Amino acid sequence: MADDAARYLLGIDVGNTVIKAVLFDLEGRQVGSHAIDGQSTRPEPGHVERDLEELWRNASEAFRRCVADAGIEPGQIVAAGCAGHGNGLYLLDGDDRPLVGIQSLDTRAAALAEELAAEHGAALHAATLQEPWPSQTPVLLSWMRRHRPEVLEQAGTLVMCKDYITFKLTGRKVSDISDMSGAGLLRMPECGYDDELLALYGLQGLGHLLPDLIDPTDVAGTVTAEAAAATGLAEGMPVVGGLFDVIASALGSGVVEAGATSIIAGTWSVNQYVSSEPVIDRDLLMVSAFGPDRFMIMDNSATSASHLEWYVREFVERGGHHDDPFGFCHRRLAEVEPRLDDPYFHPFLYGSRLGAEHRAGFNGVAGWHGEGHLIRAVFEGVVFEHRRHVERLRAAGAVIDHATLSGGGARSEVWAQMLADCLGVPISVADGEETGALGAALSAGVGVGVFAGYEEAVSGMTRIRREFEPDPDMWAHYDHRYSTSRDLAEALQGFWSSQYRDARRENNGEEEAK
Repeated sequence: MADDAARYLLGIDVGNTVIKAVLFDLEGRQVGSHAIDGQSTRPEPGHVERDLEELWRNASEAFRRCVADAGIEPGQIVAAGCAGHGNGLYLLDGDDRPLVGIQSLDTRAAALAEELAAEHGAALHAATLQEPWPSQTPVLLSWMRRHRPEVLEQAGTLVMCKDYITFKLTGRKVSDISDMSGAGLLRMPECGYDDELLALYGLQGLGHLLPDLIDPTDVAGTVTAEAAAATGLAEGMPVVGGLFDVIASALGSGVVEAGATSIIAGTWSVNQYVSSEPVIDRDLLMVSAFGPDRFMIMDNSATSASHLEWYVREFVERGGHHDDPFGFCHRRLAEVEPRLDDPYFHPFLYGSRLGAEHRAGFNGVAGWHGEGHLIRAVFEGVVFEHRRHVERLRAAGAVIDHATLSGGGARSEVWAQMLADCLGVPISVADGEETGALGAALSAGVGVGVFAGYEEAVSGMTRIRREFEPDPDMWAHYDHRYSTSRDLAEALQGFWSSQYRDARRENNGEEEAK
């Protein structure tokens, strides 16, 4: 074990904005980290993009500072793995330079997703176990073919966001089955590319854009001399294929056995469980594969903790007058007692699984309500969307009597207790906040033989910090408000649809003008 103590695994987590480099010892203890927040741009309504060159600059700096923070030699890192947000659209040109960087919050292709679902939804679900949705990779690629053909003509390779980092480190353009199945680009459960599948999306003739396909624990390549110079990492260090970040976060929080449930409260509301076989149900968002007889069954939407970040950015940090904005929110929230007539908040800044036309908003605000009530409404609205997704998983056959929480929302004891109370099940919170990076790191450990498999890696590198038991006295409160919130959303549907039609009318006029 003396040698093990001097060996480390590097986990890289590429989110929609932040990139994190985190070093772990072989028992899962974090020994160094560095995170850098990148910039998203919104050039048009519904468009959310990023600069891949900035992403690589940020990654290079994060690697250097992470190793310096740990105080180790780069040669002590035995392998690295990368996790990244799924979907969106990232394209390199024919010379492997960044061409397109569209994030998974983008909704420009909402109308096209509806069109594809109406024409080929059943066939696409039969092939991929998911139906078209706005920021799904093939839907965005189809949108590019229709609206930006001159850009698509320059494209050389499609990668996922994490794959761009792997490419810059190793020089190899690959992707793994978890990301590509999560993107609806693989025929399931075989996990292979398919020309007939591409044709259903209107992507016939574009198979040459797809990168080589590998398993998450396969070694994609080793750090090149050029990458070593840019990052400070050791030349020749192995880098594995990596993982779709929701699966990485589940593994990093200790969820690996069949039937185990993972809830991730981050940019997206992720609700998933491990299965030894795929589940065929058109009410669920997707099924992603991450190894032989390893599937993650999911129902997700962009309706989670990012809404608190939005509230903090727009209302709390305004003018920079709060040093601890999230602490401020928790203090204000603690000042109010939950009541049945509290305000409601629908967390639909980026649409919902029920429709891209859904919009966020506060309702039921009275003169006696203060900021604490509004903050509580945000927390509660996020929890209600998690519950709606969990109910879909249960309707599809999942037995959920316990769940493990990870993501940014897991830092909040309030959110963990709310989830336990609203779902009526115990909620575990993993020890360590960087579960996505940890999942990527342990996959690297499996890939280079440090661990015999996922089970051994998860057992050796993850631990639970705290359990939150449901309060039976709060169940009736949340059950009533959950039902009322759903009724309110149904009542607002006509208004949201009208707004959506107006936005599409304006956007279509802009497209025609171009």
